[in-house]
Amino acid sequence: MTQKVIALVDGSIYSASVCEHAAWISARTEAPVELIHVLGRREAPEKQDLSGSIRLGARTALLEELAELDAQRAKLTSYRGRAILDDARKILDEAGVTEITTRLRHGDIVETVAEVEADARVIVIGKRGEAADFAKGHLGSNLERIVRTAHKPIFVASRAFKPIEKVMVAYDGGVSAMKAIDHIARSPLFQGLSIHVVTVGAVTAEAKKNLEDAKAQLKAAGIEAETRVVEGRPDEALGKLVEGENFDMVVMGAYGHSRIRSMIIGSTTTEMVRSCKVPVVLMR
Repeated sequence: MTQKVIALVDGSIYSASVCEHAAWISARTEAPVELIHVLGRREAPEKQDLSGSIRLGARTALLEELAELDAQRAKLTSYRGRAILDDARKILDEAGVTEITTRLRHGDIVETVAEVEADARVIVIGKRGEAADFAKGHLGSNLERIVRTAHKPIFVASRAFKPIEKVMVAYDGGVSAMKAIDHIARSPLFQGLSIHVVTVGAVTAEAKKNLEDAKAQLKAAGIEAETRVVEGRPDEALGKLVEGENFDMVVMGAYGHSRIRSMIIGSTTTEMVRSCKVPVVLMR
């Protein structure tokens, strides 16, 4: 069964970018795209009695009217969801994607991802959701929840799409970083791209060996990667490198090598996703 690019779209300013990045991934991997929009529980009509102490026929009439309003609201919410999916499909159509499916779901987005990720090669999501303009310094809560629970690579789309040619891999020798190298080696997505594997810290024998091993694994897959060690605090050093050397994408583990896994994703990861103006691919 062909694995899909799962693209999560909402009404945010990131949705077009999510679709354009999904189309780029699809073109390079020949994978179909599934567009999913989730109507959260907050968008479902609430069952509540707003009639107060109104009596007899007036109370009954009001309850009927409220029920009708609830039904109309549910219908409008569903129409809006379908419109979002239709707009997303149009972007993929124009980008040349031929295999597209759409799915409108009710419930929790994390539960939805858990149900569909077995068929996914990657999950594409925007950095922030519909409140993006009001929370520019924060990650979307749904993104953090998905990263904590998903097992497939998470592609965090930047605000606007631009062609991707130069990729930085943040490598610390940890399990998720090694998974990232293995994923790059196996995926057609990275063939032909300029790959740079970067470690932050002291230039030790261990750091050199880790980079040499990563480079050898990529070379065996036909990818000639450059490697280097840079000094500084990981998020600051990597952020400066992305900006200063015009990287188009960052690949990194969701959790650091020495970090005890907690209820939030690793602090370096969080800061990189928050501050980077390019897409970030997270590996668990």
